[in-house]
Amino acid sequence: MAILLPPYNKLKETIYSLPMSTEEIQNEEVKDQVVDQNTEATEVEESKEDVVELSVEEQLTADLASEKDKFLRLFAEFENYKRRTSKERVELFKTASSSVMQAMLPVLDDLDRAWIEIEKSEDENLIKGIELISTKFKATLKEKGLEILDVRKGDAFNADFHEAITQIPAPTDDLKGKIIDVIENGYKLGEKIIRFPKVVIGQ
Repeated sequence: MAILLPPYNKLKETIYSLPMSTEEIQNEEVKDQVVDQNTEATEVEESKEDVVELSVEEQLTADLASEKDKFLRLFAEFENYKRRTSKERVELFKTASSSVMQAMLPVLDDLDRAWIEIEKSEDENLIKGIELISTKFKATLKEKGLEILDVRKGDAFNADFHEAITQIPAPTDDLKGKIIDVIENGYKLGEKIIRFPKVVIGQ
C-alpha cells in the first residue's frame, strides 16, 4: 500500500510553523548575533584598509613635498655659490690686472719722455720705429682697459680727480684755480682711477 506524502514546500511550511523551544530560539539569536558580528568585523576591516591606503598616500605626498623643499634649498645654495665664486673670480682678475697696469705706468711715462726727445732727432727711421712701438704699446694697454685721463691746461682743478703737487702764481686771472701744467698723466682701468694726474694749479 503506497503512502502519500505532502509536497516539500507544504512540509517546509509546516515545519517552520511549528512552535520553537526556548533553546532553539536562543540558538537562533546566537546565530544572528554571530552573523551580525562577522558583518561588522568585515566592515571595520574594510574601513581600516581605506584608512591605511589614505595614510600611505598622504605620507607619500608629505615625503615628496619634503624632498622638493630640500632640492629647492640646495639649488638656491648652489646658485648663491656660483654667483659668489664668479664675483670673486672677476675681482681677482681685476686686482691682478690693476697691479700689472700700475707696474707698466712708469714704463709708459719713460716712453713718453723719450718720445719728446726722439722727435727732435733728424733720423726719420728712428722716429718712425719708436712711433710704431709707442703706438702699438699704447693700443695694447687700451685693449686691456687702460685709458688716459683727459686733463689739459686751463681745466678747472677738481680734487676728486686731480692731484695738485704745487701752486704757482697764475700768469693770467682766468687761470686762477685752474690747471697750469700736467706733470704726470693720470690713468683709469675700466671705471676705476688707478693713478691720479699730477698737476700744477694757478693761484
